[in-house]
Amino acid sequence: MIVRYLLAALVAGLFSGVLMTAAQEARVVPLILHAEQFEGGDEAAPATEGATPTTEGAAATHEHSSLGAVLLDMASSLSPVSVAYAHDGEDHEEGGIMFGMSRFSGTLLANLVTGAGFALLLAGFSLVSGHPITVANGALWGAAGWLAVHMLPAIGLPPELPGFPAADLTQRQIWWIAAVVLSAAGLYLLFLKPGIVAKIAGLVLIAAPQVYGAPQPSDISSAVPAVLGAEFAVAALATTLFFWIVLGLSLGFANEKIAKAA
Repeated sequence: MIVRYLLAALVAGLFSGVLMTAAQEARVVPLILHAEQFEGGDEAAPATEGATPTTEGAAATHEHSSLGAVLLDMASSLSPVSVAYAHDGEDHEEGGIMFGMSRFSGTLLANLVTGAGFALLLAGFSLVSGHPITVANGALWGAAGWLAVHMLPAIGLPPELPGFPAADLTQRQIWWIAAVVLSAAGLYLLFLKPGIVAKIAGLVLIAAPQVYGAPQPSDISSAVPAVLGAEFAVAALATTLFFWIVLGLSLGFANEKIAKAA
């Protein structure tokens, strides 16, 4: 039975990844391409610049990154905007971005992997905690995932466009991982555990990374207009919210189908 639930999670994750790609193409990608025009004829910036862990891809370009050396690499797959559009030069157009793929194909692949990974995490947590995901509560599960992975960490490290200044990559990755873990634990205590002590502890965990503060660059000057960066942050967060809501609902639907078939 557990295997069937995990397979259902994979299907829901892949489905959500496809829709995520379509949503990115509609709004997020045009903003990234627009921002790249402000980088002029300079060579592509190093992967450690112009991004936050919420905008770093698996190749450590502009998106969420992933424990030990492994965690820091894994976090790179947790991105609201995938690696394929992170930092695109003309050489990428000719030779592809990942394994010779086109920009769109690389983005789709990254989103499929991300969707499957998040779906398995959500399904696994649901099984371990004893709180099933259904169609009725799927959107709430999705919203909680979005808060933990994207919205709450974005308070300290909002999604950033290529060309924006950023602090040291490793420091940002460590802070982002801590923010996600503490936020997820805080939300669990806040909404799934009874008792005032649990509620207070949840709020403390959620606030802890924000009180500590995210690493910030020493120089915040950028050729990219601030209004464009603000539009991108809103678009990236809206896109990931859409992804998580779809993921929660599709996972709930799949779970109910399995329960009825059992």
